[in-house]
Amino acid sequence: MAGKFPSDHLSAALLRETDPAAALRLFLNPPNATLSAPFRYSLRCYDLIISKLAAARLFSAMESILSCLPPAVPSSVCRDAGISPNECTYNILMRAAAAAGSLEHVRHLFDEMLLIGVSPTVTTFGIMVAALCDADKLEQAFEVKEAMVRRYNVSPNASLYASLIKGLCQRQKVDAAMRLKDEMAGNAELVRVSAVYGTLVRALFQVGRKDEVVGLLKEMKEREIVPHRVVFNAMIAGLYEDERDPGAALAVLDDMQKKHRCKPDGASYSTLVAGLCKLGKWRDAIELVKDMPRRGFPPDVVTYRMLFDGLCAAGEFHEANKVLGDMTVKGFAPRMDGARKFVEGVEKEGDALLLEVLCSLAKVNALESGGWEKAVGGVFNDRGKLRLEKQLESIRFT
Repeated sequence: MAGKFPSDHLSAALLRETDPAAALRLFLNPPNATLSAPFRYSLRCYDLIISKLAAARLFSAMESILSCLPPAVPSSVCRDAGISPNECTYNILMRAAAAAGSLEHVRHLFDEMLLIGVSPTVTTFGIMVAALCDADKLEQAFEVKEAMVRRYNVSPNASLYASLIKGLCQRQKVDAAMRLKDEMAGNAELVRVSAVYGTLVRALFQVGRKDEVVGLLKEMKEREIVPHRVVFNAMIAGLYEDERDPGAALAVLDDMQKKHRCKPDGASYSTLVAGLCKLGKWRDAIELVKDMPRRGFPPDVVTYRMLFDGLCAAGEFHEANKVLGDMTVKGFAPRMDGARKFVEGVEKEGDALLLEVLCSLAKVNALESGGWEKAVGGVFNDRGKLRLEKQLESIRFT
């Protein structure tokens, strides 16, 4: 589009973008924005980018956006429109405060909006409830739910119920979570959110009540609720982590594609890979990762890290080194902690392997300085150090 790029187009583009870093670049550099004609962001744009950055725990970037938002809203958007900050403004700020773990600031913003006469919405209460549940203040979260209905005549939505159900399941109060799910059933639109069922499925496995999962799935079918991948991922995790049944977990992966036309995501495969490694079936984990492109989902950095860490935990350092080679080709790096443990493990394998490992880790800057000093200073003889220095000369450290 030549000329202007409206804010509603930007919000639509941000909504579609799944990579938080790419979303941030898009937000900071909207198409066709110029210095002579500064881009005018809508509150929806701010809400979307802050939510994405918060979910990815990119708090530094989120705070930078927030530093522009509070003065920007009243001075530009609200002034030009001739209005005061509204509920959307406060919802954005409350969501950001909740993501940063500042429950006190969430409450302060809520009190402030009431003080200036801004009416809270279901989104406002949902942010409050989620923040309280994350802080393990479940009783207060239920008090907010009751107050929103009794004092403000605002009915809970699916997101708010999901936060409460998740909080109950984290305390292993599965029966109470089931009752709350049944309360949702009073509104057919609310209960259609299958993410709630995923939370319940995972909780049933964790408390040793896997037999009830079948009934829950039957209930979903009767209510014509299409299972989302979150439900299948919960089953995969339960079958691996709680039941230690890789065959059944792999069957779920195949069923979700063939019978339900639901495409697995990174979490599906990462859970499978981690589970296979924990059960000592690391060869099967390697084969699964190799087969992922054929299944339509090439392994991402999270899946590779799961496999790499699993092989290191199993003491299969030569296999882990092969995986590391695949990762560096794709520009992926292991976690710093994983890289450190890897180096500590391969030190026992001799100079040649350690030399190769250090060079591979250097390419992706995946080892802290202390790890380098220990590996180089404590293992190599003078000849080995010389070889290492020559190989590292060509690598640029960032």
